[in-house]
Amino acid sequence: NACIYILDRARMPLQSRGCPIKVCRVASAMINSKDDAGVLVGSWDGTYVGGVAPTAWNSSVEILLLYFKHRYPVCYGQCWVFAAVLNTVLRCLGLPARVVTNFSSAHDNNADLHTDIIMDSDGKKILELTKDSIWNYHCWNESWMLRADLPSGYGGWQAVDATPQETSEGMYRCGPASVTAIKEGQVCFPFDAPFVYAEVNSDVVYWTQQNDGSLVKGEVKTDEVGKLILTKEVGSDMRMNITDLYKYPEGSLEERSSVAKAIQYGVVKTEAPTDLPKDVSVTVQVDENIMVGSNFTLALEFSNHGNESRSADVQITGYVVFYTGVPKVQVTDDNIEVEMEPNEVQQTQVVIKSKDYEDKLVEQLSLQFLVTAIVAETGQQLVIEKKVTLRIPKLRISVEGEVAFGREVSVVVEFTNPFTKPLEDLVLRVDGLDYARPNLMLFSRLPENETLKANFSVVVQKRGRWKIIGSLDCPALRQVGGELELHVQ
Repeated sequence: NACIYILDRARMPLQSRGCPIKVCRVASAMINSKDDAGVLVGSWDGTYVGGVAPTAWNSSVEILLLYFKHRYPVCYGQCWVFAAVLNTVLRCLGLPARVVTNFSSAHDNNADLHTDIIMDSDGKKILELTKDSIWNYHCWNESWMLRADLPSGYGGWQAVDATPQETSEGMYRCGPASVTAIKEGQVCFPFDAPFVYAEVNSDVVYWTQQNDGSLVKGEVKTDEVGKLILTKEVGSDMRMNITDLYKYPEGSLEERSSVAKAIQYGVVKTEAPTDLPKDVSVTVQVDENIMVGSNFTLALEFSNHGNESRSADVQITGYVVFYTGVPKVQVTDDNIEVEMEPNEVQQTQVVIKSKDYEDKLVEQLSLQFLVTAIVAETGQQLVIEKKVTLRIPKLRISVEGEVAFGREVSVVVEFTNPFTKPLEDLVLRVDGLDYARPNLMLFSRLPENETLKANFSVVVQKRGRWKIIGSLDCPALRQVGGELELHVQ
């Protein structure tokens, strides 16, 4: 009923509801509330007054039932929430659908199909001029259908996106765009293929603003976007790599042919300057398992590949960022000098202390470091960005008692505060105990390094697979989750 109501709310004619293309167009627009009082209100600023934080939702069904009950947009969602709700709606309406996650996803604001990063002469990002961004990840959907409006071979999986990013035919929606068309560079096909193409193929172009306001093109990176595209495997919770459905391997003959077609249809391909020597390179390494609240180290390695000495002025700037790549606040600003003998490798480290970032974090606990350098002897510009996502302790979920049909068991949920400060206004949300609604529990305060423990009594009502999903949310720490899967005899 809730899914049919969405089509009714959009005033979709009954005779159009048999067309999967039209259904996807309407559903994509109606899942967000941007221009039609649709299901979900999007919020990316870290404040969620009067609603539920996007990271706290466990179930799309809960969101759809709230919308159906109140006839008013539900607060709040971000890309994975929009994708989950759209997935449920499409499947409920009879369309095969799955959620897709693109890691390092480009968001091109000015429609030039490359991502522009503007820096000042010191190598620091100019935030007010940098309108494009690279999202840590972005979720959308695919729906399987025939495309009678396209040439043969372009049916199958179609990309559909309900996250309100850009308008399509006057409304915030995206797709369906043929995934095969994206791979082949056929960005002329409807709907919104150029936008999806840019999300997985955009070049990242670094520009330096001069004193007179003009921009000089520097480093161009062609392999920073669309690094990994995943969906869930059928019948399990394992990940399935579908990157090869969207793009050919970087540098292959097929990839060059695809890019040539995309350029033919208007995609802008930017080349890096070739008049400067490029005999110095830099890499940045960081531990991949940094727990929130810990100090950590950025390890920089500069390599001189030439037969002459080189020196570089290096700028390291770090920000707390939203998962959309948009900076919230700066946390570090370091400048170092590096001297390199011919064919020499120089290593240096920058220590990031927890006290510098702990009180400034936003959900998903992401930090981004921009390392820029100018080689004094040649003018070569080096640019590298490193994103660090801090680990969050998980909810520990366990069951006390015999798990059997018709028996009462106790579900125990525990969480230990990882910070050296108390957490306040915590909301624990557990799905899977009551099959009709989530169980909520509120806690006013959790002191530093102490453990929260909640008990729920539940009578097992179904046989077979039983999954319990929990989330803990508070203003200072988002996206704490955990799950437990059991088999009921």
